[in-house]
Amino acid sequence: MPVWHPAFLLATWMGCGLLPLGPGTWGSLAALPLAWVLAGWHGGIAVGAAAVLILAAGWWAAAVYVRRSGVEDPRQVVIDEVAGQLLTLLLVPRDPLIYLAGFAAFRLFDIWKPWPVRLADRRVSGGLGVMLDDVLAAVYAAAVLALLQAVRR
Repeated sequence: MPVWHPAFLLATWMGCGLLPLGPGTWGSLAALPLAWVLAGWHGGIAVGAAAVLILAAGWWAAAVYVRRSGVEDPRQVVIDEVAGQLLTLLLVPRDPLIYLAGFAAFRLFDIWKPWPVRLADRRVSGGLGVMLDDVLAAVYAAAVLALLQAVRR
């Protein structure tokens, strides 16, 4: 697939997925400034709207990438990490420490893949499968952030 193809650009999040050593981590990192700007602009509503748009676009882009590459979950596809990171940060205040904790928690659950994240990763294929396990990992990470905020108060 040519690098200028919209599905390639979206799936790799403008090339972040091509970076060496842990492309998923690069995709998650790339989502942090986006979440920060959106949260400063219109709070959780903007972060949530972006997450929904990125999920929809990611489903399409990942499906095209998977179909053309013949690989079920290509490492270069990181739009799923972008969506998952945004979902993780959806309900938290705009605070650097909370964003850092959200990044760490999301990466932990995305790599560890506890149930049902692992189940989705293994049983759901195509573009939806690429996106779904990160959405589920984001639920775990968001729960950790909610717990941290409750303890912090």
